[in-house]
Amino acid sequence: MKLLRLGPRGSEKPALLAPDGSYRDLSALASDIDRHSLASDLASIREVDPMSLPIVDANTRIGPCVGNVGKFVCVGLNYADHAAEGGMPVPEEPILFLKATSAIIGPNDDVVIPRGSTKPDWEVELGIVIGKQARNVDEADAMEHIAGFCVVNDVSERAFQHEHGGQWTKGKSADTFGPIGPWLVTRDEVPDPQNLSIWLDVDGVRQQDGSTTTMVFSVRFLVHYISQFMSLQPGDIIATGTPPGVGAGKKPPEWLKAGQTMRLGIEGLGEQRQHVVA
Repeated sequence: MKLLRLGPRGSEKPALLAPDGSYRDLSALASDIDRHSLASDLASIREVDPMSLPIVDANTRIGPCVGNVGKFVCVGLNYADHAAEGGMPVPEEPILFLKATSAIIGPNDDVVIPRGSTKPDWEVELGIVIGKQARNVDEADAMEHIAGFCVVNDVSERAFQHEHGGQWTKGKSADTFGPIGPWLVTRDEVPDPQNLSIWLDVDGVRQQDGSTTTMVFSVRFLVHYISQFMSLQPGDIIATGTPPGVGAGKKPPEWLKAGQTMRLGIEGLGEQRQHVVA
């Protein structure tokens, strides 16, 4: 299934993408696509014929694919070639940091460059959406705790990230720095999350063009690993790292500017498009 949330900011309603490409209203089956519905409503949603559900206007705004996210956990330097472009060693264990949930926006909402920003950057990433509580889970059992996957743009401000005490969270958490969606694609539709093409364009120019095959730490391992340090709850999101091609890795570096447009996607998970504003 491809689940999404439609409507104005703060008033999104649950929906799904039907086989004919139409949006279908899930309000009769779930109050939202969030920690509660992911833990309890997915089975009943699967049993319904999507074509029997009410149609939602195709022009309705697409909101973040998960509502009321509890934790937004990010993994740094999880592509060996991305670490190399930054001149950093491949980590022996996953580098973890948190992105503020207040950064989350819809996949096509504007990205706002914050006050004082000098080095805003882009990062397309595979997002894991947790569907069942994970605490000290074995790697072999990790997939059972995943509801599905989504596209994440881990928008970053490199000066905030590296020049203010080395706190990565500072450079990752500005409002609008966390577009997620358009869809939450349930794990049964993603047979191999370690073999997905992943890309990002800025103003029509391909900047990132990679594959999840080059991830250092796999989806299974990340869920296992992170669950040793914190419990993962339904609706939590893990951003699994970005392939090479970020602005900071260019020679000379290239930074996002107001007026530019980012377009990004992952095979089978849909596309995002954000306009950058001051």
